[in-house]
Amino acid sequence: MADDRGGPAGALLDRRGRPLHDIRFSVTDRCNFRCVYCMPKDIFGRDYAFMPSAELLTFEEITRLARIAAAHGVEKIRLTGGEPLLRKGLPELVRMLSALRTPDDRQLDIALTTNGSALAHVAGALKEAGLRRVTVSLDSLDDATFQEMNDVRFPVEKVLHGIDVAHELGLGPIKINMVVKKGRNDQDIVAMARHFRGTPYILRFIEFMDVGSTNGWQLGEVVPSAEVIRRIDEVFPLEEVEPNYRGETSTRWRYRDGQGEIGVISSVTQSFCHSCSRARISVDGMLYTCLFATGGHDLRGMMREGCSDDELSKRLAVIWRSRSDRYSELRSLHMTPDTSGKRVEMSYIGG
Repeated sequence: MADDRGGPAGALLDRRGRPLHDIRFSVTDRCNFRCVYCMPKDIFGRDYAFMPSAELLTFEEITRLARIAAAHGVEKIRLTGGEPLLRKGLPELVRMLSALRTPDDRQLDIALTTNGSALAHVAGALKEAGLRRVTVSLDSLDDATFQEMNDVRFPVEKVLHGIDVAHELGLGPIKINMVVKKGRNDQDIVAMARHFRGTPYILRFIEFMDVGSTNGWQLGEVVPSAEVIRRIDEVFPLEEVEPNYRGETSTRWRYRDGQGEIGVISSVTQSFCHSCSRARISVDGMLYTCLFATGGHDLRGMMREGCSDDELSKRLAVIWRSRSDRYSELRSLHMTPDTSGKRVEMSYIGG
């Protein structure tokens, strides 16, 4: 059975034929790091006003939205932030989401992106609650560079310990994300590859992106993914492999000697807008159809005004079917960011 857009029953396709497959929920706008490419300290300082708890989506509201999205074909839920492990009681939310099912009675794929600072302490509770996978942001193995980038003097050893604890508990495969910024940490590309080569972890290199309006993005600070691959291939020969699924953001490469794989996420130099199947819901319930959006759609207001599940479902369908976003494609044409509107910050919308 197909819907009126040609997809499977319940599935939503946008104006470019892209299905809604993944939703990322930001569960807090707070973070204990002040990474230079996300929450620079000169903007997010001591006096910065974060959202009061009453404005945040409740666990019940998040679960309701996820259940309705699953009926429309969503199979993956990722919890982001801010730093999601700062949200009190997070394992309970994971438990609630893990109880949801797809229309064909499969469990949703529940994942988490974290800076890893508290992972060692809560990995067990998250695994028991039903969390399947973890992605950890780690921008350098050199402690001085890592502390400079997180800008709160947090040591890299604690993050590495959290990664190992999560792996031992069966959360995996664990992915490690390194945002590469020229002149900051690009000297550590090969060292990162060397460290994680031959381990159970999948290392991914992300081009420095112009998300939000506060990170001072400059094209000259972008290290193209092709350059990342070239540097690693010179030391550890690589070969490209097929994506795991349609719409995967990371291009996969494996070591020719069988010692694992890496990935590169090339939003700046090789846009993947054509296959993007992700929506993002902010900490206060705004639905965004693009990471680089300048505006969203208020779902929290609808819920708190007493809308029915059917009304919420129809609203989600209308929003997605109207979607035509392709910011990265347009930016790639000119290699300059669009400054016509203030884009939402990554710490608010999630990565």
